[in-house]
Amino acid sequence: MSRVPICWAISSVLLCMTGCATLHPAPDISDVSIPPHGPMPHELSKVVLPQYVIEPPDILVVEAIQLVPKPPYRLRTGDTVMVTAQGVDPSAPISAQYLLGLGGVLDLGPTYGAITLAGMTVEEAQAAVTQYLRKDWKEPAVTVSLVQIAGLQQVAGDHLVGPDGTITLGSYGSVPVVGMTLAQAKAAIEAHLSQYLERPEVSVDVFAYNSKVYYVVTEGAGMGDSVVRFPITGNETVLDALANLGGTTSASSKRIWIARPTPYSDQVQILQVDWYAIAKQGSTTTNYQLMPGDRLFIAENELVALDTALGKLTAPVERVAGFSILMVRTLGVFTGRVLQNYHGGGWGGGGF
Repeated sequence: MSRVPICWAISSVLLCMTGCATLHPAPDISDVSIPPHGPMPHELSKVVLPQYVIEPPDILVVEAIQLVPKPPYRLRTGDTVMVTAQGVDPSAPISAQYLLGLGGVLDLGPTYGAITLAGMTVEEAQAAVTQYLRKDWKEPAVTVSLVQIAGLQQVAGDHLVGPDGTITLGSYGSVPVVGMTLAQAKAAIEAHLSQYLERPEVSVDVFAYNSKVYYVVTEGAGMGDSVVRFPITGNETVLDALANLGGTTSASSKRIWIARPTPYSDQVQILQVDWYAIAKQGSTTTNYQLMPGDRLFIAENELVALDTALGKLTAPVERVAGFSILMVRTLGVFTGRVLQNYHGGGWGGGGF
């Protein structure tokens, strides 16, 4: 049993020899080269961000204001036509919008049947429907007009900006929009559609701001850092970021700062945050407005980090010590039984 305190003594000596170098070093930003800057935008003094530039994986919403096909347009599956006919069965009037089915089939109902219009112009379709109805009716007066083209459904809606920087407009192909503002993207889409349509007009807006983000980095006190990514809309502050995160953890300290990227590779911009002033006093001075690319860093609690480091150092020694205690106790049990059998009957009196 005397080996146990010896093991603990050895572990204490090893711990002392390791010194503070083995502990997780606290982050130090005191020697960081910080370029001078004027007053930074904060809670009560925000600035408007520059024009939004489209990048993957933003989602754009495109609305079709005017999409008229270039003549002569030929009907196809998915087009919607308006058909009216006079001089037919009064109990089954023909005056409605019809969606052309597979193969460009116009279904006029059980009374009249169906006719294929795919590949025809509107004028040709009107003549074909008139000729078709003349089989059963003497002088039908038919009017056919185009209401909506199938390609409209492919243009309008939500479009994801792909890794190649383009959006897909269905059968009209893809349009590159990366690096453009919304006005430039609108012009690019209209110019592309003008190859197929007559003076197309669309509106473009951002449905999901996915490419402009900020990061909240929480130091883990020796248990691994965490990074959370949030989209930015131009109105977030430090307090908003921490609210989105759900607050700090028990391993976090109150030392918080913003690391802001700069155009210069050898410089960083550090904005110190006074968390107590923001949270307890309602101060807005350091409740900075976040910008795209900002890293909001929450430093670790040094006592928690020290406890974690000590736990990592002593864990192997504790395992060895525990194994030694177990072995000593096991040997003691077996040794006691051997001695008891020896004193009770001798080696020849029955053994174990």
